[in-house]
Amino acid sequence: MSQTMVRVIAGVTALALVLTGLGVALALVFTGEDDATPDRDGPAPTTTPAPGATDAPDPALEEYYSQQLDWAPCEQDDDLECAVLTVPVDYAEPEGDTLRVALLKVPATRPDQRIGSLVVNPGGPGAPGTSYAASAGQVLRPALFQAYDIVGFDPRGTGASAPVDCLSDAEMDEFLAADPAPDTEAEVDAVVEGLEDFFEACEQNSPDIVGHVTTVETARDMDVLRAALGESELDYLGASYGTKLGATYAELFPDRVGRLVLDGAVDVSLSSRDLTLGQAAGFQRALEAYVGACVDAGDCFLGDSVDAGLQRISDFLDEVDAQPLPAGDRDLTVGNAFYGIITPLYVSDFWFLLDEALETAFRGDGASLMRLADLYASRNPDGTYADNSTEAIYAINCLDDPGSTDPAEIPAQIPEVEEVSPTLGEVFAWSLVGCLGFDLEPAEEAPQIRAEGAAPILVVGTTRDPATPYEWAEALADQLASGVLLTRDGDGHTAYNSGNECIDSTIEAYLLEGTVPEDGKRC
Repeated sequence: MSQTMVRVIAGVTALALVLTGLGVALALVFTGEDDATPDRDGPAPTTTPAPGATDAPDPALEEYYSQQLDWAPCEQDDDLECAVLTVPVDYAEPEGDTLRVALLKVPATRPDQRIGSLVVNPGGPGAPGTSYAASAGQVLRPALFQAYDIVGFDPRGTGASAPVDCLSDAEMDEFLAADPAPDTEAEVDAVVEGLEDFFEACEQNSPDIVGHVTTVETARDMDVLRAALGESELDYLGASYGTKLGATYAELFPDRVGRLVLDGAVDVSLSSRDLTLGQAAGFQRALEAYVGACVDAGDCFLGDSVDAGLQRISDFLDEVDAQPLPAGDRDLTVGNAFYGIITPLYVSDFWFLLDEALETAFRGDGASLMRLADLYASRNPDGTYADNSTEAIYAINCLDDPGSTDPAEIPAQIPEVEEVSPTLGEVFAWSLVGCLGFDLEPAEEAPQIRAEGAAPILVVGTTRDPATPYEWAEALADQLASGVLLTRDGDGHTAYNSGNECIDSTIEAYLLEGTVPEDGKRC
């Protein structure tokens, strides 16, 4: 498959650029802090299931709900504990095939203060939750990992949980390098063929799982996990796409909702097209904030105004589109450059990395920008990929919402998207063709989400979040019958553990003590 055939940014924009774990990865890679496992005082605690905790919602699921987890030291770190959870591939046929969901637990570091299990999910969709939990020392503040067992899981179809497999490593390199905004008829034709080939490969390589990775099915897996952990209610911290997963869980199992934090919330009522428009506006806002900070600091290498800086970045992308830059033994294409630019926008503390990458790229060296692009894609220096997140994202998104725009209609859509994102709008507009060629039907349709009867659910939004715009948090808090909105005024993706003490202490008081803040609180 050629470069242009296999990549149009598709799943990487609409509801895909939502990995809070990316901030953790930036910290680990660029600060050299690779020991994220908290030290524990005393032996790991155990859980005795509360009465009714393992009761199945359907008698046919009893064997899944009554299973006991066999925790053992993880291969990569014997201070961590690993296990597998068995769930049905298809909940409509629980006696049929099963799959094994990979689990990782960081036991509470102060057993005498232990509350129970806190299940975490970093988003994606497609990001493995086990590695997220393993980084608890970076992801969470001590108050949480002292009192909770932090439990991460790789959602079905991701990580080590029956991962969806579509492309070889070499094909993935081409996939990510391609022009995200085709501008000739031949390139558009190649995009159509490439998407069809991509989805055909997913079905050929992963026939048993690719049609069973909906958010609804993963939410059902979380309830089986809750029971296996011995918890009567689910305490949960979900970020980015993890908020959609948590909200779906609350709709399916409102009586099992414990303390749910949905940070960097997704508006679950929006179509893929509206999500794309929202993210286009969000990343434009973040890019403007980044350039504005550079200008305000004085002697900005991008120009002497925000408009000049944005134009310089736009011109640079056009230049790379016409002539890729050398990046070590590879070439930085416009597709790579796009990923390299958006990656540091997730965390304002790492904007300096974008300064360095763009300055060196302007001088003709694309290596630093390529390094950021590789970080986004979980690409290792040796050319392998650490996980299958880029493949899984397509299957999950397209099962949840298979809607796709005819490529012939995209040019007419571009002006509307460029109105909210003049710098990156064309790329986001082309993402609307992302599920072209995907012809699988979900095993279960997504429900309308209200979660009537659930305990108070804390929905958190950041005012200048690029990937999950603040408006989405407002909407989700409204849609949930028991939603409570908490607002962080700031930059970057997600709010918790981002340097805002008011946010952190409010979330911790909710999770640790059950203290529900006033709806609409701002920090």
